[in-house]
Amino acid sequence: MELLKGTTILCVRKEGLVAMAGDGQVTLGTQIIKASARKVRRIGGDKVLAGFAGSTADAMTLLERFEKRLGEEQGRLARAAVALVKEWRTDKALRRLEAMMLVADAEQTLLLSGAGDVLEPEGDAATIGSGSGFALAAARAFLESGTLDAEAVARRSLEIASEICIYTNDALTVEVLGR
Repeated sequence: MELLKGTTILCVRKEGLVAMAGDGQVTLGTQIIKASARKVRRIGGDKVLAGFAGSTADAMTLLERFEKRLGEEQGRLARAAVALVKEWRTDKALRRLEAMMLVADAEQTLLLSGAGDVLEPEGDAATIGSGSGFALAAARAFLESGTLDAEAVARRSLEIASEICIYTNDALTVEVLGR
């Protein structure tokens, strides 16, 4: 899918901590337009992490709508995610948005897509974006080795992805819940 090119977002859970990391590269066609974009944010009173991949304007629209839904659902992540995805699938204007989101709170991580998906990925690492396979493989290896905390796993895994994926850089934003 073309919309996945342009970023890598990774969420890692370990020992009660949740870390979400995203690279900063924004590309337009074959050009790097910005190297330090912030694609991971704290929302919902700093209790939820959200990261996005895809068209920037589309992702920002979805992020705003998700935050609104999170408020309406009193912080319940899964209910807010289902409400957003329903709206995304049924609203004529939203249906055309090209983005994906990864959201997480203290209990769960969810992947949201315009295809109607609200998925809870298996394991302690989840990714979206162009470099997601590279970041996920690195994260799983680091988690298996057991030597790094959640933040260090997220950071180092994205650094590795940035060395392989041309749409991912090492200007990282990392947010952590549970400290």
